[in-house]
Amino acid sequence: MTPTVPTLRDTIAEDLRIQITTGRLKPGARLPSEPKLATHYKVSTPTIRQALALLQAEGLIEKTHGKGNFIRTPLRRITYTGGAGVPFAPDLQTTIRTTTVQARGHIRALLKVPSNTPLTEFHCTTYEGETPRSVARIYIPRDLAPTARLASSSWPGGRDMDRTETQETVTARLPTPEEASALRISPTRTVLTITRIALNSTGRVLEAALLALPSDAADAVFTTHPTLKEETDR
Repeated sequence: MTPTVPTLRDTIAEDLRIQITTGRLKPGARLPSEPKLATHYKVSTPTIRQALALLQAEGLIEKTHGKGNFIRTPLRRITYTGGAGVPFAPDLQTTIRTTTVQARGHIRALLKVPSNTPLTEFHCTTYEGETPRSVARIYIPRDLAPTARLASSSWPGGRDMDRTETQETVTARLPTPEEASALRISPTRTVLTITRIALNSTGRVLEAALLALPSDAADAVFTTHPTLKEETDR
C-alpha cells in the first residue's frame, strides 16, 4: 500500500501542534498573522486558514475577531451529574435570565403540551472566571412556574416539584450558531448535549432542559440504583 502523503495543511497544522503541546508556544500567546504564517511556510493564505481551522477544531487555538489567533489556555474538565441542572463546582458561577415564551416545535413535543402553551424559559450560562463552560435552556409550563419567579435569580421552580422520573439523552454534535457564540467556540468544535425531561407520578412533564458543553472539557456521569424488585430478584 502506498503511504499517504500529508497535505501542506496537515504538515503545517502538525508543526504548530507540536509547538503548542511542547510549550514552545505558550497559552495566551498570539500567533503571527495569517499572511506572516503564509510567508513563513511558503504557502497561500487559504492553506494557512485550513491548517488553523484544524487546530481550532481540536481546541488548541481560538480566533478572536479583529485580534487574531491565540493559543488556548487548557480548560480543566468539568462534570455534569445526571439529574443536575448545570455542571457544578465551587468556582463555577451561573447566570440565569428568565422570559416567557410559547410552546412550539421540539420544545412543545418534549413537554407534551398544546401549541402556544405559555412557558417560562430559564436561560442559564455557567462560567469559570470569564470563560463560558456550559449553556442551558430550561422550559417549565407557566402554571408550574409562578410569575413571582420571573424576577428571581434562584434555580427554576421545576427542581422543587414532585418529580418521580428523569429521562436524559446525551448526544455529541456540532454546536448551533447560538451555542458556538454563547460558548465562544469554533463552529467546528464538538459539543456534548444533554436533553433532559422530568416527569411526576402522573406522567406529566414538569420541565424540559437542553444543555450544551464543549465536549473536550466535559464529562457526564450517571449513577443508577437497584430497584426494590431488582434487589429481591437477586
